[in-house]
Amino acid sequence: MSDLTPFHIAFPVDDLAAARHFYGGLLGCPEGRSSESWIDFDLFGHQIVAHLAPERAGKIHNPVDGHDVPVPHFGVVLTMERFDALAARLTAAGVRFVIAPYVRFKGLVGEQATMFFLDPAGNALEFKAFADMGQLFAK
Repeated sequence: MSDLTPFHIAFPVDDLAAARHFYGGLLGCPEGRSSESWIDFDLFGHQIVAHLAPERAGKIHNPVDGHDVPVPHFGVVLTMERFDALAARLTAAGVRFVIAPYVRFKGLVGEQATMFFLDPAGNALEFKAFADMGQLFAK
C-alpha cells in the first residue's frame, strides 16, 4: 500500500459555506486553495474539491448486504481506530446516517466496517475500515 498516491475528486455542492463547515469543521479536513465557486480540502491525504453547482441529478441506490447503498458515493478506507473515532465524532455531532456504522460481510471475504452519510448538499460519503487491510481487494 505504500505506492498509493492521493486521489482527486470534484463534486457538486449547493452552498460553499455549508461545505466548509461540514468538511473543514465536522470532518476536520484542512482547507487548501479556494475561490468564489470551489474549495479544495485534504480528506485524509486525498484532494477533494467542492464545486458550487446548485442543480443536481437524481439519486440511485443499489442493494448491498441488505442495505440500499447510495450511488454515486466516495470516501476513504481508514484504519479501524480512525474509523471508530470518526463514527463516534459523527454520532456525537448528531449526523443522520444513511447506513449507520456496522460490520458488513461479517465472517466472509471482504469483511469491513462501513458507514454512509450525506454532506449538506446531499452527496453520499462512505467511510470503511478493514481489520485485515489485505481484504481490501480480496475476491
